[in-house]
Amino acid sequence: MSLPRPVRAVVFDMDGLLIDSEVVYCEALTVAARDMGHDLPQAVLRQMIGHTWAGSAGVLVEHFGEDFDTQRLRDESVRIFYELAQAEICLKAGVLELLDHLDELGLPRAICTSSRRQDVDHHLGSHRLAERFHAVLANGDYPRPKPHPDPYLKAAEALGVDPADCLALEDSHNGVRAASAAGMMTIMVPDLLDPTEEMRSLCVRIARDLHEVRALLRGA
Repeated sequence: MSLPRPVRAVVFDMDGLLIDSEVVYCEALTVAARDMGHDLPQAVLRQMIGHTWAGSAGVLVEHFGEDFDTQRLRDESVRIFYELAQAEICLKAGVLELLDHLDELGLPRAICTSSRRQDVDHHLGSHRLAERFHAVLANGDYPRPKPHPDPYLKAAEALGVDPADCLALEDSHNGVRAASAAGMMTIMVPDLLDPTEEMRSLCVRIARDLHEVRALLRGA
């Protein structure tokens, strides 16, 4: 299967796509919630994937009630996350090989993430990835978060490429919705969330990993 149009730029999500951080975030949230005397079910955690904290806080309030201290959970989970991250969060399979191939093709690329700028700087810096992207958009760099198209539209604008000519790579449902709504050719590379029929309808492909994406760009 080939892509519907030539690719002039690539826009990446970060957590769960480039960096194997989603599982660590989930562990930190689970531990923090337990310390507060609450059980945080996997089903609720999955609903939080792909959201900014404001969206995640809404999920928590819906589950635990209006009195739940979302700010305390956030502060404590961030502290635990960075303790866990000291062992270094790994890159997802195929990241470096795909970036090398994009260098060969001369294609510009951006990161479009719901994470905070300080988290982006930490994750990219620990793997020396920042210099390999031409633009990085984090939470606060766009008017509305995913699943709105704004983050991906801003990424295309930063790269100077029409959204229709961009390939978007995502692992979350909200991310796929955002990229597709922006008019980008979208590939889902599942991490903690399985593809649904909705995801299949919005994507040009569901890829096993980033090695498969590289092969697709090669026309293999």
